[in-house]
Amino acid sequence: MDWVVFGAERKSWRTEGVYSTAAGYMPDGYTVNPRYEDVCSGLTDHNEILLVIYDPNKISYDELLKIFRGSHDPTQGMRRGNDVCTQYRSEIYAFSNEQKHAAEIVREHYQDCLDVAGYSAITTEIIDAPEFYYAEDYHQQYLAKNPAGYCDFFEGAPFNDN
Repeated sequence: MDWVVFGAERKSWRTEGVYSTAAGYMPDGYTVNPRYEDVCSGLTDHNEILLVIYDPNKISYDELLKIFRGSHDPTQGMRRGNDVCTQYRSEIYAFSNEQKHAAEIVREHYQDCLDVAGYSAITTEIIDAPEFYYAEDYHQQYLAKNPAGYCDFFEGAPFNDN
């Protein structure tokens, strides 16, 4: 088993080799074990994220990065689709130097593809994973509880199959 953190919860559930997902928050800031209301205030500098537990013998980290890059528009800065604020910034949290390096290579390749397609610069940051804080129960498997809920999957992602 291994860990990765990013968005695209619904897509992750349908992926062979993914065993579990958990909604949560990772800090670039200050508050220990924040609540959703704290994170939404913009004062904690936490990011809403998805922890993915997967079997690297069944799905590679690179394949999970492919899901991530198609899960949102990585050129939007402090937003994911209709959600706008600092907690919606695009970040990849690496649990090892190998993950960090792989994510940087994928980001560079995807930027080349986006440049050709006329998109803006990728704003996704790749940083070492800080402590993970689980989100409240009502956020866990949110889209399973709310099947018609908002999902900002970037269906128009250029070169999403490359």
